Amino acid sequence: MAAEKRMLFVGLSCLDIINVHDHYPEEDTDSRSTEQFFNRGGNASNTAVVASQLGGCAEYIGTIASHILSEIIKEDLNKHQVKFENCSFHDDYRPPTSCVILNSTNGLRTILHANNSLPELSVADFSKINLAQYSWIHFEGRNIPNVLKMIELVENYNSMNDDDIKVSVELEKSKTSDIEKLLSLGHVVFVSKEYVMNRGYTTSESALHGLHDGLRKGAVLICAWGSSGAWGRGVDGTIYHAPAYKPEKVVDTLGAGDTFNAGVIWALNRGRVLSDALNVGCKIAGRKCGMYGLSGIEENE
Repeated sequence: MAAEKRMLFVGLSCLDIINVHDHYPEEDTDSRSTEQFFNRGGNASNTAVVASQLGGCAEYIGTIASHILSEIIKEDLNKHQVKFENCSFHDDYRPPTSCVILNSTNGLRTILHANNSLPELSVADFSKINLAQYSWIHFEGRNIPNVLKMIELVENYNSMNDDDIKVSVELEKSKTSDIEKLLSLGHVVFVSKEYVMNRGYTTSESALHGLHDGLRKGAVLICAWGSSGAWGRGVDGTIYHAPAYKPEKVVDTLGAGDTFNAGVIWALNRGRVLSDALNVGCKIAGRKCGMYGLSGIEENE
């Protein structure tokens, strides 16, 4: 029996320093957090960790600093059975860090991020992997010049093989230079509320209609809209909506978008239809908001 092909997630892995507070602190004050902990973070590695917990064979690829603080990152990937042997390791660097304030009253998070000059994944690093191992490759919307070339390598592979790799892309931060170039390259395209609002759209549905002409032929476009749920436009132009699933109490929204993306990717990779995949994404994102961190997320249909 052939081994299950992997889902590959390309992008950032970082160290999150999380302070849980019962309110958002005022500037130039001294207050005590109710809890503080260190977690592995970063969009792509978060999505890989959730996809693995759902039962998928997941791999993360990016750059990791050869530093003692990176042991937290590697330990968490190992704990969740996410493969990362193809990552590029760099000496004399510290891992990127995100200092996070979690407001335990409403679950909202405020993030201060520092890259710490760790180099991004190079095209040469990516070109070393055996693409035949993968059924799906997801690209976080960062490191755009290199990501464009990585997607080109995948497209070249697909043109020479019958068993195509599905490519998904995430357009999250509207200020990322050249991020719009990813719009036409994914078989599945995730656009954030921030990104589409910056483009002048006021609803998810209007964004799905307005951005459709910029997609590749046959692509699926997906836009989550917080507590309103998520919308997706299928290959035939049909618009689907999945409601948000609210936990009893919102305690931690950090990584909720990454969780949603993981649920959708996992479900589509398993052959589920778009409407079902959107529901999976919304359900597990809602479950995540009711708990700290990303451990223990399952579909539980």
